Amino acid sequence: MVGKWAAVAGLALVCVYLVFEFGRIQAGYNLVDSASERSGLRSEIDALNLEIERLNEQVSILETHKDIDAAAYKEVEASLTDLQAKIQEQRDAIAFYRGIVSPADGASGLRVQDLKLAAGRSEREFSVRLVLVQAMQHDRRVSGDVILAVTGEQDGTEKTYTYSDLRPQDAEENWAFSFRYFQDFERDLVLPDGFTPLTVNIEVRSRTRSIGSIEESYAWASARG
Repeated sequence: MVGKWAAVAGLALVCVYLVFEFGRIQAGYNLVDSASERSGLRSEIDALNLEIERLNEQVSILETHKDIDAAAYKEVEASLTDLQAKIQEQRDAIAFYRGIVSPADGASGLRVQDLKLAAGRSEREFSVRLVLVQAMQHDRRVSGDVILAVTGEQDGTEKTYTYSDLRPQDAEENWAFSFRYFQDFERDLVLPDGFTPLTVNIEVRSRTRSIGSIEESYAWASARG
């Protein structure tokens, strides 16, 4: 009897399920179609995941190439900068030695090849770089002394200071030279407070017979450029 009631109950449940499914079918829902649709969506999701992975790989590759290209560009740029600097150095060297062997004006003897002023360790301190050459005639050494003076304004009046006035306390007072081709110097100057420099006057005084002395004046601002 119990088994009979169980069978009836089971049959009732089957009937209820069939009625439920029939209602869903009537409403446009199909179990088979739904399963097929879910399967299709899973396939699309899997395909999209694969596409995402592929695109991520491409992005990684492109970023790597970008880094490589940037590094290569920087390396080439650095090489070009170094090369340009070396070329400029060679040009400066050629111009320098041409000024010794065959100057543009064809004049022989002593000359100031270069004068440069640079800021020193303090506001009133400056470094002077002076290059002297002996143009064309190199059969003997030329010797002598450099006389440097700076002219400017102080308290509204013109004032001139000599190198001995401007040199640091521990610097040599004498500025002697002796060379056959060229000689360069670097000396420090300390300007007095309230003094505005305007010109640098250089006298290259020769002690060698038949080689004359020279005098040159340079604007302070130009020499600092």
